[in-house]
Amino acid sequence: MAKNKFQKEKGSSFALFPIFVFIAVFMGSGIILNDFYKMPTLISFLLAAMVAVAMNGKAKISEKVDVFCKGAGEPNIILMCLIFLFAGAFAGIAEDMGGVKTTVNLALFFLPENLLLPGLFLVACFISLAMGTSMGTILALSPIGIGIANETGIALPLTLGTIVGGSMFGDNLSMISDTTIAAVRTQGCSMRDKFLMNFSIVIPAALISLLILFFQSGAESAVLLEYSNEAEHALFGENASEYIKVIPYLFVLGAALAGFNVILVLFGGIVLAGAIGIYTRAFDLLGFFQSANGGLMSMAELSLIALLVGGIISLIEYNGGIAFLLRSVRKKINSKKSAELGIASLVSLVDICTAYNTIAIVMTGPLAKDIAVEYEISPRRAASLMDIFSCCFQGILPYGAQMLAAAGAAKISPINILPYSYYPILLGISGFGAIALGIPRFRKTFIPASLKEGLYGAKR
Repeated sequence: MAKNKFQKEKGSSFALFPIFVFIAVFMGSGIILNDFYKMPTLISFLLAAMVAVAMNGKAKISEKVDVFCKGAGEPNIILMCLIFLFAGAFAGIAEDMGGVKTTVNLALFFLPENLLLPGLFLVACFISLAMGTSMGTILALSPIGIGIANETGIALPLTLGTIVGGSMFGDNLSMISDTTIAAVRTQGCSMRDKFLMNFSIVIPAALISLLILFFQSGAESAVLLEYSNEAEHALFGENASEYIKVIPYLFVLGAALAGFNVILVLFGGIVLAGAIGIYTRAFDLLGFFQSANGGLMSMAELSLIALLVGGIISLIEYNGGIAFLLRSVRKKINSKKSAELGIASLVSLVDICTAYNTIAIVMTGPLAKDIAVEYEISPRRAASLMDIFSCCFQGILPYGAQMLAAAGAAKISPINILPYSYYPILLGISGFGAIALGIPRFRKTFIPASLKEGLYGAKR
């Protein structure tokens, strides 16, 4: 992209105004209405985009619109949107053919009867890792958590906090999670590399969470045995083919870990889930296409947001905003560790402001990549840190969708669940520990010359 002739080398703080417009509209409406999800996120970004185009009166409108369109149409942005849509189609088909219910039953069947809370946490981890959605996991398991609390006397906020924690484990790591897709695409690494780096950092948080829950799991196992028996009947009762519905999730996870192209992996998952759905008569061929369409539409808003963010960031860069941010951040960064801390702080702050971890990653991705390249931070580590810290704060925000969903199911305040959100809190501590200690230490990754250009093509 050609440099804006009006852009000074030191950049311009005013160029960041569209971001503040978005935050003011989104957070302002949330505070006034006491509901952060009343104002459509897409509308907030559209208003910010209009402001971005209107700024810099010295440049022609046609030139600014061209800059916006080039940013929105940047290959990485388009590919990210395509992956979002494929992931949505897969999730929609797998859910409609009964994959969610079967996955829950399978997890309950193997859940240890004498380890109530650790077992519930592991079930949430497994389901969210397979399905790639924290919200879907919370909605599927909250009724079970509420039932366990009612029957055993375990505090209701504790069971729900356990479910929220486990759901954030998969949200952070799953190959088909939108946060993983966004982090990988903005930083330019493979999903497999990001997973291995990410898993190495978060495993202490998961193990400590299990240990804490083990000491708090003193209730009788009778209620859990009842859930396990129901799950066994559903899996191996009259319709013994029910368990095969979990295969598409396992295929996608295994194929992605094996390093196959993510588009091919998701396409294979779609075909496999569709074939199993037709075989088990969950739907016919027309129903398969309708399920795919429903899944695509569920990701349409996120894809449109990614396009708008791409255009907005491109205009901010054109007007000197990225140069200003880089200059400001560099003043506080004097080492690789402080650079990693800067990346973590950026994505955390934006997630706190937007209560949407995927958007936080998309918005801060270009700046994070610039910092990572300058301070020789590997793309997989930058992607992991962005995903970890966005999920950490997303899992403890009382106004975040995950906490609101769990609290809404039980009709309690999200504040009551917050003290029991062990895993998200420990996730953040593990992230800070990895930065402070410089671990894990993998073989240095070669950074291609193409990655030493910004996400939107402008040479820094």
